Amino acid sequence: MKSLKTFLLAVLAGLSISIGGIVFLSCESKVAGAIFFTIGLFTVCTFGLNLFTGKVCYALDNKASYILDLILIWCGNFTGCILTGLAMRLTRVAPTLIETAQAVCDKKLSGSPLSTIILGLFCNICIYIAVDGYKNNPHEIGKYLALLFGVTVFILCGFEHCVANMFYFSMAGIFTGNMIVFLLLNTLGNIIGGLLIPCMFKIIKK
Repeated sequence: MKSLKTFLLAVLAGLSISIGGIVFLSCESKVAGAIFFTIGLFTVCTFGLNLFTGKVCYALDNKASYILDLILIWCGNFTGCILTGLAMRLTRVAPTLIETAQAVCDKKLSGSPLSTIILGLFCNICIYIAVDGYKNNPHEIGKYLALLFGVTVFILCGFEHCVANMFYFSMAGIFTGNMIVFLLLNTLGNIIGGLLIPCMFKIIKK
């Protein structure tokens, strides 16, 4: 039952991030799209959903079995993104979204493996700032500014978020070996970036 709950909360997180992806693809202004994309992480944090890029930041605070939870969450996020992408492909707005998503995905796949890992690393530094800021900032305004700045900055910088990319590929209808390799490298970068600051804090506090 615990595993099912973990998975379903991850599916909902994938859906939430996908909605952020939809609004990003729908905006002509990249800045506006980046700002409104924040609805994804806002929803995840507000309702306590399971988002891989957020949960991985706290891997050092959990037992080794937490790795299995992270794998389940990753799969749940992907499931939510695929379902959202497939559903949106059946709507009247699909042609525009598909065209934009394909252009976005082609650009992502043109990068080198090292580029994907590095961009994923910096993405999850931003995500850590966002989720930990939301979790620990004592000021209500500060909590939401953490989400806003963390998400907006990673998008405008072109950093790679594995769950957001799961949606873009699903929307574009790109399910290839290269896509899987990209997502795995992206995920690796997100893991490194998510653990970097927590690891440094543990070393500093020793």
